[in-house]
Amino acid sequence: MNHDMPAYGLWFLVFLNSAIFVMFAFSFFKPKTARDWRTFGSFAAFIVALFAEMYGFPLTIYLLSGWLQTQYPDLDLLSHNAGHLWSTMFGGTGNPHFGVMHILSYLVIGAGFYLLSSAWHVLYFAQRANRLAVTGPYARVRHPQYIAFVLIMFGFLLQWPTLLTLFMFPVLLVMYKRLAVSEESDMVSHFGAEYEAYAKRTPRFFPAMSDSMSE
Repeated sequence: MNHDMPAYGLWFLVFLNSAIFVMFAFSFFKPKTARDWRTFGSFAAFIVALFAEMYGFPLTIYLLSGWLQTQYPDLDLLSHNAGHLWSTMFGGTGNPHFGVMHILSYLVIGAGFYLLSSAWHVLYFAQRANRLAVTGPYARVRHPQYIAFVLIMFGFLLQWPTLLTLFMFPVLLVMYKRLAVSEESDMVSHFGAEYEAYAKRTPRFFPAMSDSMSE
């Protein structure tokens, strides 16, 4: 085991990676209202918690060290690769960065950012014109931006699961659901029957497989 190159304690990388992903998401979401900031803030907290364990202090590895050492006696707990727990538990060999779970995580994260960008483009012009956003991703679901945040977080869980982010994920799902319902109430107050008709034909989170299917 060679620890000449430390895998943790790299707080500059924690700051750098957190800043990149948070600012990238911010550039698309551009929070304005208190609700927007709560949504974005919860996402940012997830990202910071993730990279703090990925490069700062491996809390999950520390808490599970006894079990991991018993189940996987050859595992170097202080190595960066040990943090890829899905690869370890599913018997992955070789560099986990080239494993199926890691590649899948990039695809899911990429899809999330693409959806976030597409949704923001539609919403931006709709808000400027004071009209409903009903085209692009909004033609399929009522809250594509929340779905995008969930996809990004889920992608990171596929790549680097931690106890904290695994706990935060379902909490954030509930939070986004409540925010979505609250947002819909505001839309009804502002757009009235127009939004009610839109909500009736457009699922909240899960796109219908056909026009005849409802949420």
